Amino acid sequence: MAQRGGYRAPSNPAAVSGPGALSKRTDGGPTQPAKYISGMPYGQGQETYNNQVSATMAGNPFPQQDMPTELFAPTMRPNEVITSGVDSGAGPGTEALRRMPNAQPTVLSIIRDVAKYDSTGDSELLYRALLDSGY
Repeated sequence: MAQRGGYRAPSNPAAVSGPGALSKRTDGGPTQPAKYISGMPYGQGQETYNNQVSATMAGNPFPQQDMPTELFAPTMRPNEVITSGVDSGAGPGTEALRRMPNAQPTVLSIIRDVAKYDSTGDSELLYRALLDSGY
């Protein structure tokens, strides 16, 4: 009978990561293994697998936002009015935010927003699968 529960030692490369400069990857490396996805229409599962094997998976394809590294760093938008995005003062109002007023989020919009910050790319794969299915 197979062993259930308990500690299972990872095979690659470290069981536990050390602190700070001594830290090491514990997930087995920088690339994901290719996986065959069953239950897809005829030929599509094999095509997906062949695409994964031909090119390494690259994590999150969404561009990362530039963030300041210091709390009191100089502004990244020196020519923008400080009241931009607010309905008072100089500059564009809330219409510049490109959001629909009183719009209720949907499951699809939430997964799309999560995919922007998911470095594994799993959320984007789920988002595209839902989008392709006509959800």
